[in-house]
Amino acid sequence: MARNEKAGPHDRLEEKLKKLRKEKLIFEKILDISADGFLIVDEKGCIIEINKAYCDFLAMKREDIIGRYVLDVIKNSKLPQLLSTGETEVNVVHKLAVGQSPKKDRYVAVTRAAVKDGDKIIAAVGQIKFSTDTMELADKLHKMETELQYYKDELKRIASNKYSFENIVGRNEKFLEVKRMAEKAAKSDFTVLITGETGTGKEVFANAIHYASNRKNHPFLRINCAAIPSELLESELFGYEEGSFTGARREGKKGKFELADGGTIFLDEIGDMPLSMQAKILRVLQEREIEKIGGHKTIPVNVRVIAATNQNLEEKIKKNLFRMDLYYRLNVIQIKIPPLRERSDDIQFFIDYFLGELNRKYETSVSISPEAVRTLNYYSWPGNIRELKNVIERAYSLIEGNIILGSHLPANIFIKSSVNPSVAGSGNKTLTNMMKQIEKELLLDLLSKNNFNIQQTARELGLHRSTLYKKLDRLDINYKTN
Repeated sequence: MARNEKAGPHDRLEEKLKKLRKEKLIFEKILDISADGFLIVDEKGCIIEINKAYCDFLAMKREDIIGRYVLDVIKNSKLPQLLSTGETEVNVVHKLAVGQSPKKDRYVAVTRAAVKDGDKIIAAVGQIKFSTDTMELADKLHKMETELQYYKDELKRIASNKYSFENIVGRNEKFLEVKRMAEKAAKSDFTVLITGETGTGKEVFANAIHYASNRKNHPFLRINCAAIPSELLESELFGYEEGSFTGARREGKKGKFELADGGTIFLDEIGDMPLSMQAKILRVLQEREIEKIGGHKTIPVNVRVIAATNQNLEEKIKKNLFRMDLYYRLNVIQIKIPPLRERSDDIQFFIDYFLGELNRKYETSVSISPEAVRTLNYYSWPGNIRELKNVIERAYSLIEGNIILGSHLPANIFIKSSVNPSVAGSGNKTLTNMMKQIEKELLLDLLSKNNFNIQQTARELGLHRSTLYKKLDRLDINYKTN
């Protein structure tokens, strides 16, 4: 006969109690070795079980917690709420009440649920994930996110200041009229075409229009249509789907139009865009949607287009190198920036402006001689403001004293100056006389720099003093009275 058959009711009850005690010990051990916190309340919301990890987190003893109403211990516990709703919540972020934990944690991840016996709710349980490593990581991520947002906001603020219309300087009336037109263009969403020679500041104007518009908090993306090979330009602008071509990224790629959504895309050197791409840009302007390479669906985009070129697009249209319909789509607002030679009254202004920037940056007091200014005023400036800035920076880097002289200017400035005033007055424009005048100005600048010390000047030129005297006599430089 089996052992259980011999056992009476008392023995069977004792065996069940032993099994229950064993299961309870296992259950308690599982709870206590867990790094997560566990909390159980009865149907009235009183705590009937809490594990060691949760006690340590609260810095309380288990015997001081068991039997108490949960809200007296956990200030904003949601377990009483679950007792009435019967809901289950998985991995929700729970903000701790102030002073809840001496570790000053702010958030924990919680999974909680009501326990039912049939249709009756008999308890509620909560699992709280407050692993130190997890919470420290969450705190670091929160700080990084906050810091990243700060730098994003700061970058937008700096960009707005850097590219504001206030920083587009000049006094020429023709230029100021162009600037006023650009400021008006910033108030609308119309397409803008900026034309002008290299170095006139087309990109500067494009940035200013964007950052003065209601799109300033969205991306400003620039594409140089001349710098990207035609076979890559489409993928740069519109992106591609996974596996569209050999070498494509496995996850595909977003194009500039999609990335600039809500903002502005600047198509620089639009005159160099291939005809095949011109047709696709026209479609974007008309339909306000794109289609990725290898894609089968259209993607709506909300992008303002600003284009720029240093070419004559009307001439390109005549040669069938540029689409007329695209030209009219782009040329809703045209901003034509005048070259520096047409605003010669700004040359002196920019000389002072660039020198002022350098003096502030390097804490110096460098000035420029009248002879050097006169030479700069008679140069045609094919590279416009950018070239003038480079010339001033180059001269600044070469000086040993505090005055920029003609000798510090590049030789091409003298050779390519349209007409030197002293030569122009005589009507004698032969190469010999022009070179003679250049040599005279260079010697005068060097003498001035050396306080008309002939010996020092001759040494710097690598000449004998008698040879220098002969040059001075030949060039009609009256060194004896200086």
